[in-house]
Amino acid sequence: MTVIEDIRTLNDDQLNEELENVRREVFNLRFRAVTRQLSNTNEVGVARRKVAQVLTVLRERQLAEAQSEEQTE
Repeated sequence: MTVIEDIRTLNDDQLNEELENVRREVFNLRFRAVTRQLSNTNEVGVARRKVAQVLTVLRERQLAEAQSEEQTE
């Protein structure tokens, strides 16, 4: 499975927890990059991409919920 498929299997609470964890990871990676303690600077981009993927899945679910509410009215 790909990363986005793994993310889509999580429920909303798990997604919010994952988002918090990945944002914390991005902060720590950026801090380590600035202090020259990060050997692989690509890790920052990978973590930021994961934040974007989690946010995308959360937004998809919001839109799907709004659409289902419109159809029931």
